[in-house]
Amino acid sequence: MSGKLIYSVCSVFALGLVLTGAANAADPNLMCCWTFDGNALDTSGNERHGTLNGSPTFGPGVFGQALEFQDNPDYVTIDGYKGILGTHAFSITAWVKTANPANIEQIVHWGAHVDGQRVEFRINSNRLRVSHGAGNVQGNTDLIDDEWHHVAVTVIDNATASSGDVTFYVDGEDDTMESTDPDAWDIVANATLDVTIGWRPTQQDRPFIGSMDDVRIYDKVLTQEEVKAIMLGGGEAYPFALGPDPADGALHEDTWVNLSWWPGDFAVSHDIYIGDNFDDVNDGAEGTFKANQATTSFTIGFPGFAIPDGLVPGTTYYWRIDEVNGTEPNSPWKGEVWSFSIPPRTAYYPDPADGAGLVEPDVQLSWTAGFGSKLHTVYFGDNFDDVNNVTGGLPQGATTTYTPAGPLKLAKTYYWRVDEFDAVATYKGDVWSFTTEGAVGNPNPSNGAVDVKQTQILTFSPSIFAASHELYFGTDKDAVKNADTGSPEYKGTRDLGAESYDPGMLEWDTAYYWRIDEVNNVNPDSPWTGNVWSFTTANFLVVDDFEHYDINDNQIWYAWKDGLGYGTPGTEPYFAGNGTGSAVGDETTGSYTEERIVHGGSQSMPVFYDNSILKYSEVEKTLSYPRDWTENGVSTLSIWFRGNSDNVAETLYVALNGSAVVSHDNTNAAQLDQWTEWTIDLQRFADQGVNLANVNTIAIGLGNKKNPVAGGSGTMYFDDIRLYRPPPEPAP
Repeated sequence: MSGKLIYSVCSVFALGLVLTGAANAADPNLMCCWTFDGNALDTSGNERHGTLNGSPTFGPGVFGQALEFQDNPDYVTIDGYKGILGTHAFSITAWVKTANPANIEQIVHWGAHVDGQRVEFRINSNRLRVSHGAGNVQGNTDLIDDEWHHVAVTVIDNATASSGDVTFYVDGEDDTMESTDPDAWDIVANATLDVTIGWRPTQQDRPFIGSMDDVRIYDKVLTQEEVKAIMLGGGEAYPFALGPDPADGALHEDTWVNLSWWPGDFAVSHDIYIGDNFDDVNDGAEGTFKANQATTSFTIGFPGFAIPDGLVPGTTYYWRIDEVNGTEPNSPWKGEVWSFSIPPRTAYYPDPADGAGLVEPDVQLSWTAGFGSKLHTVYFGDNFDDVNNVTGGLPQGATTTYTPAGPLKLAKTYYWRVDEFDAVATYKGDVWSFTTEGAVGNPNPSNGAVDVKQTQILTFSPSIFAASHELYFGTDKDAVKNADTGSPEYKGTRDLGAESYDPGMLEWDTAYYWRIDEVNNVNPDSPWTGNVWSFTTANFLVVDDFEHYDINDNQIWYAWKDGLGYGTPGTEPYFAGNGTGSAVGDETTGSYTEERIVHGGSQSMPVFYDNSILKYSEVEKTLSYPRDWTENGVSTLSIWFRGNSDNVAETLYVALNGSAVVSHDNTNAAQLDQWTEWTIDLQRFADQGVNLANVNTIAIGLGNKKNPVAGGSGTMYFDDIRLYRPPPEPAP
């Protein structure tokens, strides 16, 4: 959840101690509500209580407790309740939290196995989905992030499989993406099976692994404002204003507006604050208070109303509604600060976007006209200063497109500007740029990257027109930018297919710059000068950051030997397993590494351990670099790890050169479910006889390596293994 959402939830929880507003039972459209506060009772007043199946447990929720689905199958059945039958409208809401990468996870299910006669509200391919077996509608947000999300679906009467009839909300915002089957579907959910939470009973599959809180079913279509109130209220009355119109962050194309909102549950009147400064409106500074009134709309921007001279183009306005009820001790309830913007008088929203690359040479430029503009003057060229300073161009009429004389040259940066005229004045536009296709791309390290290892191999993707590449590299940005083949920054020509460069050992904490010029001697525009990219090396040594492993020839288990080994005896490459209960890698991801639960970058190392038979589990890497663990005075090994509360507690250890072992002080480290840094003084290994100038292997394990005993299992994640120098001495 966002920080703002956490604040709102906490506020409502505190209010629940003193307010006695609308309870669940007061809503006749609420069919059932399971808060999972230590049980599966229905708090709607309709007595549709749940039965726990399997071994689900209760843990921390968004409001009170939540039900934790841990095993397959853990689920809840609502005995005797069949859901919303026929083609009647309905809505489902819930709080969910999951990190399970399974393809399908059921949230709520009812109806028969027959296609078209059931309702499945689930997470499918990480996103929300409603389906009935012969059609479905999909959401957009990736929900597999181990964070709480409020999810909701609303379905109108006689719905078809289209986003117009089925609407998703994630954290209160519309999340409907697409229909994957345009054919009509009738949700004639019959009374074959009871409602099930966290499981599909028709085929005994699709378990939900994670936590759920405050699951509800309504027999009507909830509005977005109602969804937000349910999300924030958690079963209690919601006293704050919500549902702003214009929507928060909207672009409003006029100099006046009628503001409206959804009132809080206790509001008798509303204090209205408006201004063009967020802090002023948030603090209620002098001049921002505009009125107290009983109605839920307020007009601004007309003579005789607030801001009588009209709203100013190019300005963002902020507004806040405090809900007032003099009979309540918590009144007034301070509202969120919302905003809307009036478009500028200058042109905006350029297409191609400012700074775009790989633009086709026959591009047509377009933009959104400035507020009130009648005529547009376009300036175009390949020099920023020329385009920025030119005047006197010939204006064009209402059309907001422009096609440069061309085709344009390949791999070249162009600049353009649109001045707008509104029959009174001319408004000079910003200078935008784009680069045509043909340029080299995908630099690795990425442009501006920091903490790059000192043995980094530079790679890039060739342009579609290149026959070869000229490479420039150095520590002086201007020198690299202006270099030619006679400059010391020139590092040679590479053939097509050889898109890499090894600069050798790089300095610590140093900025480097590089440029790739594309060459094709049969093209008169060759060579095409590339952009200057940069990266900065780390002030530490990288043992492994897990960013370079892939599914091709650099799979993670080739480097980190586990209990399984890989390959087939008699083939190359081949390694046998190390005889322990470990398994490294994840065959379900695109890189065979962990791609969601990471500490830094985009990949980490997942390790499964099972000490029940083989007694301890470890993964081991043979080092090529760094092997000298005294380089530049490093003295500390740092490893980031993350476990899971469901793991069986086993001792976490690191071993160097096969035998020198240091164990984590916390015997329950494997159960820590947040990223945790483990730092080890290298002297602890030296004291066990390790020559720190010649470290051959590093192993990470669970269990007792020197005195193995049978234990349990679990999954760990490791990332950013580094060697640091001691911090500088404090100034005297």
